[in-house]
Amino acid sequence: MDPNTRGPEEYGHDGDGHTPRPRPPRDALTPDFTPHTPAPARTVRLFSGDHLLTVNPIDGSEIELCPPTERPGRPAKRGPEERAEADRAARPPVPAGSAQPAQPLLGRQEEREQLVRLLARGRTVRLTGPAGSGRTSLLDLVAEDCADLAPDGVVRLTGHRRTPADVLHDLFHAVYDAPLHRPEDDELRALVREIGAVVVVDDLEFGGAALDELLDATPECAFLLGATPDTPAPSADSTVEEVTLSGLDRAGGVEVIERAVGRLLTEEESNWAGDLWFESEGLPLRFVQAGALLRQRDRLRAGADAVDEFGVFEDARPLTAPVGAGAGEAEEIPLPSLGEAAAPAPLLAARLSASARATLRLAVALGGEVPHQAHLPALVGDTHADAALGELAACGLVSPVGPRYRLAAGVQAQLEAAGYGDDADAQARTAAQHYAWWAGHPSVTPERVCAEADAVLAALAVTVPATTRPEDGEQAVAVELARTAAPAFAAGLHWSAWEQSLHEGAEAARLAAQPADRAYFHHELGVLALCAGQLDRARSELEASLGLRSALADKRGTVAGRRALALVADRSGDVPGLAVITAAEEAPVTRNEAPASPPRGVPAALPSAPTTGPTLVTGPPSAVTPHRGRTGIRRLTRYNLVAVGAGALLVAVLGTVVTLGATSNNDANDPADRVGVNPSASTGLDDGASGSETPGEDTGGGDTGEATSRPTDPGPDGTMGTSDDPTSTDEARPSDSPSSSQEPGDNSPSDSPTGKPSSSGGSSPSPSPSASPSGGTGSQSPSPSASAEPSTTPPSESPSSSNSASDAASASTPATSISSSSTSESPDASPPVI
Repeated sequence: MDPNTRGPEEYGHDGDGHTPRPRPPRDALTPDFTPHTPAPARTVRLFSGDHLLTVNPIDGSEIELCPPTERPGRPAKRGPEERAEADRAARPPVPAGSAQPAQPLLGRQEEREQLVRLLARGRTVRLTGPAGSGRTSLLDLVAEDCADLAPDGVVRLTGHRRTPADVLHDLFHAVYDAPLHRPEDDELRALVREIGAVVVVDDLEFGGAALDELLDATPECAFLLGATPDTPAPSADSTVEEVTLSGLDRAGGVEVIERAVGRLLTEEESNWAGDLWFESEGLPLRFVQAGALLRQRDRLRAGADAVDEFGVFEDARPLTAPVGAGAGEAEEIPLPSLGEAAAPAPLLAARLSASARATLRLAVALGGEVPHQAHLPALVGDTHADAALGELAACGLVSPVGPRYRLAAGVQAQLEAAGYGDDADAQARTAAQHYAWWAGHPSVTPERVCAEADAVLAALAVTVPATTRPEDGEQAVAVELARTAAPAFAAGLHWSAWEQSLHEGAEAARLAAQPADRAYFHHELGVLALCAGQLDRARSELEASLGLRSALADKRGTVAGRRALALVADRSGDVPGLAVITAAEEAPVTRNEAPASPPRGVPAALPSAPTTGPTLVTGPPSAVTPHRGRTGIRRLTRYNLVAVGAGALLVAVLGTVVTLGATSNNDANDPADRVGVNPSASTGLDDGASGSETPGEDTGGGDTGEATSRPTDPGPDGTMGTSDDPTSTDEARPSDSPSSSQEPGDNSPSDSPTGKPSSSGGSSPSPSPSASPSGGTGSQSPSPSASAEPSTTPPSESPSSSNSASDAASASTPATSISSSSTSESPDASPPVI
């Protein structure tokens, strides 16, 4: 029997009622020495509400909003054949081995008819009975009687470790054909309201308001609930009918024992059965176990001949029956005492096979959960250990719970007292190692892992507290099991088991000091909370995962976590960075240390006013006051500040270049273009005014560094600029050198460049006013000048002789002075802002 695939033989419905024997293992024809290629990670895409969830067992599940084109349509209901298949899968498998005769239900006919009548009226009934009272068997018979009452038939569910939400989802998937689809709460309730079925829920664990929530969500269903007296009762205003299941009478108990033994009881055995009925309060389970004790006694009395012929009980022969004892001596085996009959588990286990006893030890270590019979050969180490489940079921030591088996009521405590739990830690570790390999195998479907969820979670619950830090290169068993089982639970839509395995795995990873696995579990918990609509919890889990993954430099995991966290922010309406962008668009604020562009962008091509001082690069304060609580660009990162500053500086430089190109040789009436050999600029009556000096006056500054073509001879009258001054025959031309300077009184430009670098770091333009001596209107003309050495005297009052000279000087020296004037503007106008 393959533990990875589930065939029809596991249900016991193969035609003749007998399960075929397992085939002997077949050895490979040739040994395989080639290394196996690791199987790729199994990813599954699920639809949870309006989310598309991709279960990734490596980097963590990815969640996103489901595109409209990929959203699943409305699921359709299953047909009769599909419902029959689902009902068969919901039942526990028939144990392997020889088929046991079906035992009729004795003394329950009245309760059976009452339950069928109430369900036929559409009433919800709760059948309350103690553990071992035959409640599950009675529910199975009533379900068969109600197969044709409802349009959607009978749906069998289990309430063992289930919440109302789990029961609703199980009901949805039992009726609707919706693989890989887990609807959200509103959609789920809308779909289950249309279900009309008889729902049988055994081992119910909740009541009160939770039960009312389940019943209100399914108004068209009639529920048959099985519960124990310890289960919370329904609310006072609910319409649930209560039916109590009591024990059997003495005659019924004796009949159960006789059917188990297969013969009539002797007088001594009848008296013993009467004492047991009084001690057990008539519970049918106690009579089934008592019948198993008598059956074992009969087999022991058969003598050593049966042992030699069949060898069935060779490893289980009790010490009270010697090997060589004959039939007469074996008849002296007394009946079990009343105490042994009231707690028969140790005595029954002592007379079972070694595989059955090993299975009991394993079940005790797992808290009463019995692994599936397909796993027993690997867990026990016996190829025929799958037959152990049949032995345990025939003795009444296990009972069915949903699609699986558990230790019967009271058996766990009896076996622990007998020492079957001494090696519980070692047994649980063995089970955890097996399930970690099995759940991660590519051939195992998520549905099979979900069917074994109780045993897997039980193994986790035992191994997690004992987790320690493993050696280098190894991984903790509990962490490995949680890593392999959690994605399977998620893909199989068993999300309550998914959540529990994630919590156990996170704790195990913390104890084992494995931050990478711990980050994975926190990420999965955040994704699960996001699917459930718990945004605050999802944010905290995802942030914890991102913190661990950032420390580990896990890039792929960090990307998955950030995407999930962005979806959380989107669902909660808190989009990061939106306030920053809005504040920056409404009111840009310039920091003191960052350059800024002018408020009107690039400056105009032609300046509107002359400059009287050095050109400034600055930014005026914004006219818009930013809103309180917003800081605009201050909330940007350092890298954004650098980018913004570089962009603003580039705009300023481009504006300067555009201004230089626009102001050169654009004005047709520029006075510099009309300067001839006889300039009109001369010294007037205000020669001693501030900002001007007498041309012939020497201040000791040496060369002024200014090229001019004015005549240096004042004429007969001794006054410069009069009509008797001699006229120069040479035209002014630019200097061939990069920097030209002219001594006073020298009419020829200098051919030798100055070797002194300029000490001024900036440009210093100054206006040069001139007044006409003939009483005409005074005019002002710009005088651009370039000097390679500092000058201690103010620049000359005469205009430059050529624009090309100034252009050459501007291109050759780093210090550039530009002055522009207009006859209609005052020289005191403010400088343009660049």
